[in-house]
Amino acid sequence: MELKTPLYAWHEAHGGRMVSFGGYVLPVQYQDGVIAEHKAVRAHAGLFDISHMAEMTLEGPDALENIQRIFTNDFRNMKKGRVRYTLMCNEKGGILDDLVVCKMDEDRYFMVLNASNRAKDAAWIQEHLEGDVRFTDISDSTALIALQGPAAPAILARLAEPAVIPEKYYTLVEDGRVGDISCIISRTGYTGELGYEFFCAPADAQRLWELLLATGAPDGLVPCGLAARDTLRLEAAMPLYGHEMDEDTTPFQAGLHFAVKMDKGDFIGRNALDGMEAPDVVRVGLEVTSRGIVREHEDIYLGEKKIGHTTSGTMCPGIGKAVAMAYVEKEASAEGTELEADVRGRRIGVKVIALPFYKRT
Repeated sequence: MELKTPLYAWHEAHGGRMVSFGGYVLPVQYQDGVIAEHKAVRAHAGLFDISHMAEMTLEGPDALENIQRIFTNDFRNMKKGRVRYTLMCNEKGGILDDLVVCKMDEDRYFMVLNASNRAKDAAWIQEHLEGDVRFTDISDSTALIALQGPAAPAILARLAEPAVIPEKYYTLVEDGRVGDISCIISRTGYTGELGYEFFCAPADAQRLWELLLATGAPDGLVPCGLAARDTLRLEAAMPLYGHEMDEDTTPFQAGLHFAVKMDKGDFIGRNALDGMEAPDVVRVGLEVTSRGIVREHEDIYLGEKKIGHTTSGTMCPGIGKAVAMAYVEKEASAEGTELEADVRGRRIGVKVIALPFYKRT
């Protein structure tokens, strides 16, 4: 049975077109459509219901030791209130999931993971725990709302005291308060824009959502659906699990070297990844140079040689052109390389360009 977030009724009542995603029913867009929502986030601000995301905690004297062994990044120098992106790999070095780890205290960590991987991730983490540590899946008792866009700081400043607004990217305040609503406030997001994410009790989600919308309306804040979230993250070249990552893809192929610390000591997947830092196949950005749009699962050719496939692709409203991400053989990955995508039997010209396609200035 598909799940509903605490904001389901609000989405339906306000014109959200509901679709299945990650085991939940969520709005893909509202009445003004994905292009208007996308541009609102780039120019003003957008509000996203991402309560489908999974949240889990690890607590206890051996919490850090377990995080070091189960995830690929290094958390030893992480300060309280910091957020760190990491990967969770299997023994073969394939990516089981990507996630962020938040340090709430010296022996208490909070993790945000992909909704579609929730059961798999929970089972994997619990199976590999050692020592004095306690795991809890708090997904059902946590709602999550994202405020993204250049107007986000001004909107939040009208609702929260300066002391509870995180100043730096990838930091959080645990005892936050927006209006009279208690929540964790983190300066994180998945759009390429400055923004915040609010973790609150499900019972408070609609009140928080409506408070943010009412306060941000004069700044151009609009509710946004899954479609805009996808075009925004693609412009920013942020990988999505199930597209740019899966259990057969290594972090090095995905271009996520920064999240793997081979010198930190042992972790699950390290032995397999050792010596694989220079993969034969790599993730690249493609600009469509002829008429058409290239989507995921299209074969990529160099002349008559098939050298890869796309993982995500669409027309991106913010940069005004069609782009895609793809895995191609390393020899064909240099910027400027002219390639072709086979879209239902028709060849469309594409060119390798630098990632990200869009970067906030």
